[in-house]
Amino acid sequence: MIKRLAIASVIAVAAAGALSGVAAAAPAASTLTIRHQFRGCHAWSFNGGPYAASDRISVAKGSALSVVDNDVMPHKLIQTSGPKATLVTPAMGHMGATAKVVFPKKGTYTFVTKAGEDYPFAAGVKTLGKDNVLRLTVKVA
Repeated sequence: MIKRLAIASVIAVAAAGALSGVAAAAPAASTLTIRHQFRGCHAWSFNGGPYAASDRISVAKGSALSVVDNDVMPHKLIQTSGPKATLVTPAMGHMGATAKVVFPKKGTYTFVTKAGEDYPFAAGVKTLGKDNVLRLTVKVA
């Protein structure tokens, strides 16, 4: 009886380890957040990191990236090079809109955003300097 319990425990531990390995190997979801700012008009942040006009990130094959527009301006996400990514709702037409990108293949993907010029708060928004063009390079392994 004790041998059977010991064998059952070993099998349970091995199964749990195998399942946790599968869960760890699953592609992660990430978020890129666009915000309005005084200098350069807008910037973005990957997973809560520092805000910048350009970013380079690495994700796993099959990963999803949500792009959240928290800027007063609408933005459109545009892929400029790399393997074809799956873009869902790339036009973020209002504050709070979200686009989603899925990376189906390994490679280097590049993106920019095109900001809307006719946003409704134009008269009251103050910025310093030229508007940033948001650029993103994604390395998918």
